[in-house]
Amino acid sequence: MVKYKRVYAKNTPIYLTEGILMISESDKLNMMVGYKQTLRAINEGKADKVYLAEESDDKIRLSVEAAANDCNAQLFYVKTMRELGAMCGIEVGASCAVILK
Repeated sequence: MVKYKRVYAKNTPIYLTEGILMISESDKLNMMVGYKQTLRAINEGKADKVYLAEESDDKIRLSVEAAANDCNAQLFYVKTMRELGAMCGIEVGASCAVILK
């Protein structure tokens, strides 16, 4: 797999690949994991960065994408839920996570 990082404007999604799958320790202090918590933070305007697993259910993926675009949060895609869970420091998969402002 190619290891690269794309940098785009604020509303353009960024696809994370192996080799750059990490969230800084300072961001982990302001992180919420899970669909309900992520959607709540986005709708309240508290979201800075949103991480979304590509393999999430369509209902989850589409609603989080729409909400993130509406509030201008930066959106990052991670290939699997297991990778996103590992990035967040949990031992199970996660469909989405959010870093608060």
